[in-house]
Amino acid sequence: MATYTIASKKHYTLPLLLLIAVGAIFFTACEPDLKEVDRIANLKKEEAVDISRHVDVIYSDSTIVKARMTAPEMRIKHDSTQVYEFPKGIQIIFYDKDVKETQRIISDYAIQHEAAKTTTFKKNVVVTMADGSIIKTDEIIYDEGKESFYNNMPITAYFKDNRGNLQGSSFTSDKDFKKINIQNSTGVMLVKDNSMFPSFGQ
Repeated sequence: MATYTIASKKHYTLPLLLLIAVGAIFFTACEPDLKEVDRIANLKKEEAVDISRHVDVIYSDSTIVKARMTAPEMRIKHDSTQVYEFPKGIQIIFYDKDVKETQRIISDYAIQHEAAKTTTFKKNVVVTMADGSIIKTDEIIYDEGKESFYNNMPITAYFKDNRGNLQGSSFTSDKDFKKINIQNSTGVMLVKDNSMFPSFGQ
């Protein structure tokens, strides 16, 4: 069973709009306005957002550490959307059974949809493998159910031994980034030492 250890500073705040609504009710009680009534009714549908700062989460399974996630801020929406949002960036480091880093993902923004079991990394997304191979793009989606990564926008992959790079229109990969498929790929590859292609993600 997977467990999660979270270290963070949490701040619980009432929505600012709720405070405004209270004031609006007080000042317009004698002269009701239909638009104001509708606005207040909509406010009742809003739910508080849990905000945690300086987040540090350890993911483990049977006492074995699988990953570590850090983020300046995490927002949890307590409504039907079941969303975890990271508006100020995120970093996730993945480990093997010996707790050695296998790869890491960083991005300027991320959002996790709990119901759909997907996490979307956006803006300046960089995936770095332990051997130095790098993937850069503006969006990567992780599908927890299929245990795979994918995207549908331009991507650049840099080989670990500085022997070239590939650009493509999209890509798919297993969760360990060992079986990477870049669609419509073009690039430059330098052949050395009788090897056909530079290594990548292995």
